[in-house]
Amino acid sequence: MLNYILRRLLLMIPTLLGIMLISFIIVQFVPGGPVERMIAQLQGHGVEATARIGGGGGADMAVGVSAQSTGESSKYRGSQGLDPEFVAELEAMYGFDKPAHIRFFDMVVNYAQFDLGQSYYRDVSVIELVLEKMPVSISLGLWSTLIIYLISIPLGIKKAVKDGQKFDIWTSAAVFTGYAIPSFMFAILLIIVFAGGRYFDIFPLRGLTSDNWDDLSSIGKIGDYLWHMVLPVIAMVISGFAGLTMLTKNSFLDEINKHYVLTARAKGLGEKQVLYGHVFRNAMLIVIAGFPSAFLAIFFTGSLLIEVIFSLDGLGLLGYESVINRDYPVVLGTLYIFSLMGLVMTLIRDIVYVKVDPRIDFEARTV
Repeated sequence: MLNYILRRLLLMIPTLLGIMLISFIIVQFVPGGPVERMIAQLQGHGVEATARIGGGGGADMAVGVSAQSTGESSKYRGSQGLDPEFVAELEAMYGFDKPAHIRFFDMVVNYAQFDLGQSYYRDVSVIELVLEKMPVSISLGLWSTLIIYLISIPLGIKKAVKDGQKFDIWTSAAVFTGYAIPSFMFAILLIIVFAGGRYFDIFPLRGLTSDNWDDLSSIGKIGDYLWHMVLPVIAMVISGFAGLTMLTKNSFLDEINKHYVLTARAKGLGEKQVLYGHVFRNAMLIVIAGFPSAFLAIFFTGSLLIEVIFSLDGLGLLGYESVINRDYPVVLGTLYIFSLMGLVMTLIRDIVYVKVDPRIDFEARTV
């Protein structure tokens, strides 16, 4: 198993390079980059405008912009009337004064050292931004994933055992109803009913903690944090547990009808021994296989609308805003972190595979 882990870790390097290369190429062709946005902003300010350009050491300098036409062409649409030297300074500020292959090489070297660069618009490093937003996403992702799995796996097993009975029929209706309701709509409903929207004012509407967080005791801080997590986590769980429940049910149904289960029952083993001693290990493999993608989906993308609705400033909202604002260091930096986490989660999945079913031998296969 150790050799397999080492091979997988080495394989992460070309995989990350491929993801970074594709992302970098796509960014080059996206219209409305930071230079174009700055030019448009300056042109909209009239005859004179002032742009603050951050230097390498964090110093700023003010650059006056003349609106007189120079007669020289520029590759940026809307740059007519701007001094070409000023446009060149803008390119240097955003790092576009270098050829694309040099910029990509510099990015790879920096990323290898976990130097993800500086945000174009927030005057802070990408790492600091990610660490600042991480608590919100971790809270939503971990609590939602944990509760979804704690509900879905026992419910799916019960539905498989009671297949076709009243319990299975009624729970299926509840599961598909939850699946059909988008999480953001359910979040709005929760706000209307429980967060002072119209009926009850039980839970807070915004933020991860209260304004008096620093004044609370340790137990009070835990209670305040959980109090703020109730509604957003419920909104994410409602629409997230249906797929895993049905996947668990179908996996167990498939295993229950196999010959080794009939043999175990013929030997006089009890139903729980058959179910959890034999069926569980095989049926859970497909559930485990889907864990990395499910976790990352909830952790990063599934929480975007929930973060917006409940005013939670997390990674999902950060990624969305960085794409809209063409904040390329944040876009590429967060994508790098997400990809690295996805690869690590996949490796963890394989390790859990072996723990669940020791018959699986990754040493015998090539990566």
